[in-house]
Amino acid sequence: MKILVLNAGSSSMKYSLFNGEDSHQIAHGLVEHIGETPERDVAFALRQVESELQQQGLIEHLGDCDAVGHRVVHGGEDFQQPVIVTESVMDTIDRLSELAPLHNPANLAPMRLLAEKHPGLVQTAVFDTAFHQSMPAYVYHYAIPKHLYDDHLIRRYGFHGTSHQYIAKRAATLLGKPLNQLNIISMHLGNGASVCAIQYGKSMDTSMGFTPLEGLVMGTRCGDLDPSIPLYMMRELGYTAEQVDHLLNKESGLLGLAGQNDMRELMQMAYAGDENAGLALKIFIYRLIKVAGSYMAIMDDLDAIVFTGGIGEHADKIRYRVVNDFSKAFGFEIDPVANVKAQGESCITRPTSRIPAWVIPTDEEKEIAQQTLALLSDT
Repeated sequence: MKILVLNAGSSSMKYSLFNGEDSHQIAHGLVEHIGETPERDVAFALRQVESELQQQGLIEHLGDCDAVGHRVVHGGEDFQQPVIVTESVMDTIDRLSELAPLHNPANLAPMRLLAEKHPGLVQTAVFDTAFHQSMPAYVYHYAIPKHLYDDHLIRRYGFHGTSHQYIAKRAATLLGKPLNQLNIISMHLGNGASVCAIQYGKSMDTSMGFTPLEGLVMGTRCGDLDPSIPLYMMRELGYTAEQVDHLLNKESGLLGLAGQNDMRELMQMAYAGDENAGLALKIFIYRLIKVAGSYMAIMDDLDAIVFTGGIGEHADKIRYRVVNDFSKAFGFEIDPVANVKAQGESCITRPTSRIPAWVIPTDEEKEIAQQTLALLSDT
């Protein structure tokens, strides 16, 4: 069984082709610069994907796939599980674009084109927000007038759910525990970053909120911020709403603090004595520990903390500082050698550590393929 997974953004389209019940990846690639010219539209991107898979002798056309699984950023409260794509599903994803105007339209575009060109092709939608729909009401509500939730669905949704869900499954296997007994803190650290408290295999809290802007300090996003600051910027400094939105999402975070959002470059700057870079790293690590530590306070038990994402998987110095900077009351004992040598799925703490810390590479595309397979087997 061949499952094509598409991760379509506003300017690029990632694709992966999986085969078999174990979701073995047999091809992957990236089409970039979508939208830079009228000719390089979504239809062009799909033709490129089709052409590259044809050249490898894997398909004759996209309709040869048994199914196409799509990453969709926002499912709102409408979608708590992956679904088979229908006209009604596409209309709902379109309606939810008001909650994710930069993402949902891009996720939806290839669905509509494939439905038109290959009407018999099974398509599925897997939502970044779905894993977090298990959060209780006291976690996802903001302390603002209730009608804003009732009428406009303003609440905490959380993101990176597909990644956190994949990490939960892999951690359960590695730790030898049934998923419904697993308690971990998953830390997805990349240019976008979030932490998820996973209790009994389900998301009970996560650091991102109504949008991916809430939570940790990220590459270009500010993370948690006093809500009065944007109001002050508009009222006293003359910023427009659009300028504030752009500044907080695209010009803040590590980039705003130190002029650099690539963690590798930032670390080199810090070790070379750049004070702004050093401060940015301290803020990044402090905020991460603060959030993860607060989750430890509310969880019934904790089997492990897990690093994933580009920074979590590859920045051993960041991992070392995070684990080492936790309060000694938590009993973490990092293994410096194991941390530096970590490749793939690795435990980076000593056997005497009260709580183990793991590195587990995420694979959102494989998770989408596996959820698609599971959905097909149930229908």
